[in-house]
Amino acid sequence: MHDDRDTIVAIATAPGAGGVGIVRLSGPRAAAIGRALCGGRALPVRRALHARFVDADGATIDDGIALRFRAPASYTGEDVVELQAHGSRAVLQQLVERCQALGARGARPGEFSERAFLNGKLDLAQAEAVADLIAAGDARAARAARRALEGEFSRRVAAIAAELLAVRVHAEAAIDFADEPLDTLGGGALRARLDAAVDALAGLLADAERGRKLRDGLHAVIVGPPNAGKSSLLNALAGNDRAIVTDIAGTTRDLLQETVRIDGVELTLVDTAGLRESQDLIEREGMRRARDELGRADIALVVLDARDPGAGRADVDAAVAGVPTRLWLLNKSDLLTAPPAPPPGMAGALPVSARTGAGLDALHARLRALWQGDAGEDAGGAFTARARHVDALRRAAAELDAARDALAAEALDLAAEALRAGHDALGEITGRTAPDDLLGHIFSTFCIGK
Repeated sequence: MHDDRDTIVAIATAPGAGGVGIVRLSGPRAAAIGRALCGGRALPVRRALHARFVDADGATIDDGIALRFRAPASYTGEDVVELQAHGSRAVLQQLVERCQALGARGARPGEFSERAFLNGKLDLAQAEAVADLIAAGDARAARAARRALEGEFSRRVAAIAAELLAVRVHAEAAIDFADEPLDTLGGGALRARLDAAVDALAGLLADAERGRKLRDGLHAVIVGPPNAGKSSLLNALAGNDRAIVTDIAGTTRDLLQETVRIDGVELTLVDTAGLRESQDLIEREGMRRARDELGRADIALVVLDARDPGAGRADVDAAVAGVPTRLWLLNKSDLLTAPPAPPPGMAGALPVSARTGAGLDALHARLRALWQGDAGEDAGGAFTARARHVDALRRAAAELDAARDALAAEALDLAAEALRAGHDALGEITGRTAPDDLLGHIFSTFCIGK
């Protein structure tokens, strides 16, 4: 049981006025402070008590409901009291100040969840899922956050970590008997267990990537040759003149980002510099940044001029080769007398006009279908995940591949080291072997109960 030997207090509801506001206490003096605020009335455990909340002189601050939870059966694992008052910020602040006068300390951002983590009530992925559930924008995101909070993601991580630990123990035991051939020490079974862990990790990584898209939406990079209408498309999708548009090729020199919501899909759009050969140092830097951004993209929206879709194709094709999904858009189709035919290698290209809006409904539908296929309604068992989770899983997968190669070569020292690194990477997800600076950063970004 974590015990800082102090009691913390904070407003647990969102800023602003409301019908109900909650002040939360956690720590060894929570019950005593709650009793004093309720005029000396004892607070029953897990039963609502209607009471007047009073100041030091006995004057009423407000009336409301007091709830007491005894450790360890509480959110934080400590004694917790929640005071439900009217949602006036002035009233709630008076209650906080009265609690502080009675010995409580103002909670740091995320400190309630931090104490829940330290007391074993939540792991790090579950604590992050609390924030995801609070921020969920629709029912699908809320369900996925709930699954992560209930431990679906964490259990799968823990199962793979347990397998890695078992394989690592066997590998290190084999090091102690280096004179014996690995197969004599059960090397076949060891490789089989590692292969199973690799397969399980690959499945978890795919599901976590879908969970990341569900939580963060799709990261779409608009790319194409100069003057194809990329910035005009950004403005059309964003619904405002976010980017400067001119007839001069190379107007966009840097990345321009806008987050929009289209048919329920959150989309981070990034406009980029046009791709072409150039001696202009600033333009070349813009193109380098565009290529770097494509390395992080879920979708490349490839914008070509419908009047000459072959112009600049070589540079564009090379840039988007590594992007998982590419949508080809033939912009300025309104300037043609007949619908454009898709050029070779661009099956399913959409004719659009950023100027008139023609074809944008079809683009919206295509984006929504992509999102649903990856992370939406077709993924009933989805859980939310974050970019850091996906990164940790990728690092773990790379280490497992290295361990498998090392085992095949009977390089047991290298295999054991790779298994350790892979196990540590998985530990960063749940926080059980994460570095202190990572834990501090994550909890300091929460505003749960603050």
